[in-house]
Amino acid sequence: MAKCDICGKGVVFGIAVSHSHRRTNRTWKPNVRKVKAIVNGTPKTIHACTRCLRSGKVNRAV
Repeated sequence: MAKCDICGKGVVFGIAVSHSHRRTNRTWKPNVRKVKAIVNGTPKTIHACTRCLRSGKVNRAV
């Protein structure tokens, strides 16, 4: 799974606990998109999470 190139957000691991308290491993995956952005003045394809896209941390290339 890809990491966000802006904030570094990636996969987080944990344990899912059922109603009967059986414990299994699970993962939380970030909502990462491949977008064209302006990096150092040139358009480049990067991985960015939707939180960074929504907050305006990424300058999208047109």
